[in-house]
Amino acid sequence: MFAVYVCNFGSGLLYLLFHVPRRCISSMRRQQGMQLDERYIPYLQMARLYHLARLNDRWFRLDEPFVSVFVERWRLETHTFHMPFGECTITLQDVVYQLGLPVDGHYVSGCLIDFHVYIQGGRPAWQWFQKLLGVLPPANQIQKFAVNCTWFQETFGECPEEADEETVRRFARAYIMMLLGTQLFADKSGNRIHIRWLPFVARLEEMSGYSWGSAALAWLYRCMCRLANRHVVKLAGPLQLLRSWIFWRFPRFRPAGYDAFSWPLASRWSGYNLNVSENGPQFIWMPYSTPDVLQVVHPEVLEPRHTMLWRCVTSLIYFAVVEWHQVDRVLPQFGGVQHWHLHWETRADHVLRFDVVADPGPSHDFLDWWHQHGKRFLSPEMYLGDSRAIPIPVEAIQRGAGRVPDMDRVDDVFDRRRVERRARVGTRRSHRDWMWLDQAMEEGDEASRGGGRRRGHGGRRRGVAARQDHDDRGEDAAGGGDPVGGVRPDHGGHGGE
Repeated sequence: MFAVYVCNFGSGLLYLLFHVPRRCISSMRRQQGMQLDERYIPYLQMARLYHLARLNDRWFRLDEPFVSVFVERWRLETHTFHMPFGECTITLQDVVYQLGLPVDGHYVSGCLIDFHVYIQGGRPAWQWFQKLLGVLPPANQIQKFAVNCTWFQETFGECPEEADEETVRRFARAYIMMLLGTQLFADKSGNRIHIRWLPFVARLEEMSGYSWGSAALAWLYRCMCRLANRHVVKLAGPLQLLRSWIFWRFPRFRPAGYDAFSWPLASRWSGYNLNVSENGPQFIWMPYSTPDVLQVVHPEVLEPRHTMLWRCVTSLIYFAVVEWHQVDRVLPQFGGVQHWHLHWETRADHVLRFDVVADPGPSHDFLDWWHQHGKRFLSPEMYLGDSRAIPIPVEAIQRGAGRVPDMDRVDDVFDRRRVERRARVGTRRSHRDWMWLDQAMEEGDEASRGGGRRRGHGGRRRGVAARQDHDDRGEDAAGGGDPVGGVRPDHGGHGGE
């Protein structure tokens, strides 16, 4: 009996998820146009990226409004989706089952500036690009350390039939760079491929020793966390992983008619339509324990050295991106029960124990990493130089007011906002304010003598004063304040009282 934990809670989740989101996330609709050549397969298997290449060869469509409602419920503090039934998230287990990527091995990092560390020879990165791929892109196709996808696809889109082994190897390198730069680690532009992958494709036989799955998950976490900024509306990263995870976890949202299972599991939804199924539970905690999945899963995935990493709380590294894999918040996805109070009751068992040293400074490994990725200089050298070496002018050390050179005087600049406000509400200096105040005093004198007409009872005012009073009334209707320096008269039937 395989345990499949299901959460049924009526139509509440459907309303919660399909409530109109604040914005619609846009993304790339098609990653690339390079075809998978059979001659590339040995190199892809050597790099343990063949399963990802099979996904790339199929049609992939992302329903952007559908993904938007999920992204709006992503919590960047915990890297989880907050739902009415609890928290859930994409884990390393999902990456293995959905994309078939390795999660054990070295973390993915490096620096093109120190290219000689990874490949022997002190050549610059673009010279290695020409050596490894056989051609150098023109200057108008280069953006810093990235190449336009259009040129990349036109140059390496189809390997010649009569190509020798070295040419096939070059085209295989280009295909792998495209695969990493578009399927797993795409940026928001979607039209360029970074050359940071040159040190990896230069040694295809060593690419299998890297944890491509953890790096892809770290990049997906970072891309969704960036969307916490309401001004960001474009989503990058391994979106095929996100879409397939939603379909496997939320059966109500998966398309109908896709019941065939294949490896990797994300290939199940290739070419799907937008028809939503109305059957099945609303959330499945453990979708990978069914017999149908176990029949198609790759045997290497179920080895203990891999399954052990699915439950580890660790850091996910992708170059300078470091995100946390917090599976302790989603224990039901592994068959456990989420007892938050147990963390406090067992607090004494989780005290960190470490050696106290005399110099707790950063380690040499950290300094090497920071030297490659960190920004050591915050401003040009002219601002960071030692000011003691700058000679002091003679005029600066002379004493006496008459011997000190004159300082440059900056002309006064009027604050336009204050000028406009004064013109609107009036000041003692404004001609308009005095005329308004004179008119108020005249009306007060006439009211005290009892011989004048009151405002609002048929009296007709002429000249500038009448027009000014009309302007003041318009400003009151527009929300203007009382004038400064005077007393506003009563505009009702008792103006002189």
